[in-house]
Amino acid sequence: MTALVVLPVLLPLLAAALSLVFGRFAWLQRGLGIGVLLAILVDAVVLLRRVDTAGPVVLQLGGHAAPFGITLIADRLAALLLLVSTIVTLSVLLYAIGQRITDLGPDVSSTAFHPMYLVLCAGVSLAYVAGDLFNLFVAFEVMLSASYVLISRRTTASRVRAGMTYVIVSLTSSLLFITMIALMYAATGTVNLADLAMKVDELPGGMQTGLALLMMMVFGIKAAMVPLHFWLPDSYPTAPAPVTAVFAGLLTKVGVYAMIRSQTLVFAHTASWTILLVLALLTMLVGALGAIAQDDINRLLSFLLVSHIGYMLFGLALFTVLGVTGVILYVLHHITAQAALFLASGLITRQTGTVSLREMGGVARASPLIAALFAIPALSLAGIPPLSGFVAKVSLLRAGVQVATPMAYAVTAVAVLTSLLTLYALTRVWVTAFWGDPRPPHADPDPHDEVVVGTRRRSVSMVAATGVLVLTGLFIAGAAGPLSGASERAATDLLDRDNYRSAVLGHSAVREAG
Repeated sequence: MTALVVLPVLLPLLAAALSLVFGRFAWLQRGLGIGVLLAILVDAVVLLRRVDTAGPVVLQLGGHAAPFGITLIADRLAALLLLVSTIVTLSVLLYAIGQRITDLGPDVSSTAFHPMYLVLCAGVSLAYVAGDLFNLFVAFEVMLSASYVLISRRTTASRVRAGMTYVIVSLTSSLLFITMIALMYAATGTVNLADLAMKVDELPGGMQTGLALLMMMVFGIKAAMVPLHFWLPDSYPTAPAPVTAVFAGLLTKVGVYAMIRSQTLVFAHTASWTILLVLALLTMLVGALGAIAQDDINRLLSFLLVSHIGYMLFGLALFTVLGVTGVILYVLHHITAQAALFLASGLITRQTGTVSLREMGGVARASPLIAALFAIPALSLAGIPPLSGFVAKVSLLRAGVQVATPMAYAVTAVAVLTSLLTLYALTRVWVTAFWGDPRPPHADPDPHDEVVVGTRRRSVSMVAATGVLVLTGLFIAGAAGPLSGASERAATDLLDRDNYRSAVLGHSAVREAG
């Protein structure tokens, strides 16, 4: 069973190498990518079933026991996120393949996209199963290296500017990350997460707080938490729809995952954390108000992405089982909803030839299917019942009321307000882009720019891939009961910590430390 943990990392890397070697054969590249992601999907299903019934699966690479060796571990949270993330990466790949065939024909291969996309998938998987800070750093660097290539393909002036912002912020974050690892190692003598969970408790309270704040800032940049969010709305909208969808669906959530893992496992928070509640409040409001001010549909969705990171920070800041359960449910919902919205946005811009809401119109009449594919995840993001966003938000609101502090009440009220602002922003999109009479597509000033095409051509796989993500969101809503139970068990494990530590270090080591 331990092989289940390493396969989601190893298979995409091997496939990426083969895809690069056989780059002249388009059919082989596409088959490799789809086949590997299907294999990882099966692996994730088996892994989730295994960890939910028998506990975490641990692999000590090289046979060296923790905390001295490299540990890969999958628990309930990691397995849940791996499963949903693989559904997203597979759907986005099908969309990207359909878009490339539609625009360039079936025989045109891609030297960079397929290898880098698979490397990105490997980095995401490694982040979920990494058992120490250094390999978590490696996972982020793998993701960022691939994302640099993906975001700058077929460069235009605006994309170069956005890419520069993305690279500079990412490198700064990486420098802070490696500095944080060095400080953590200097203070404790280890970077293994399970070992840190015991040794950080022995540090002075001020040092613990300082390290927790530094770690929150490092992962906050990657998660686009306000005020560290400025790079995201300027970077994501310039990339093609498949790239933006996978970035929005996964990269920021990996940052949130790292924050959840570190703040629950490494640092023992016994009560709600006020500073994180304040940041959650600001993230919700700033993102939502920024979205309302946008005319570019992709920038609007990017600001909404920032805003809804605040919901995840809210539940985490409460540090209760119900709050963390709501975070997990919200992450699962948001991965699928946000990716689906950006893919649907790609279909809309191909239909209209523009990203400007003022220049769109009549999409619902011209293509009712696209309208439905946008409307369902949009309503879910706004928290309309009985969709998945509503289920997750109810858990978070209940958790806020349960904590019953003035700050928790304030953030709960802002969460409700943010849902209304989200609904207003998405209603603007619906009124301007979908109602009215259809307009002729705008001429594309650059036929090689994948962001705006205006040909009205789309393949069955592009629509079907978007539909898969929409159906996944509906499944999450329909399976709210079992998923809530699994999320609650995952949240209990996160806040208990002993299960994770015992799985990695052994029961005897945990008992001796206790």
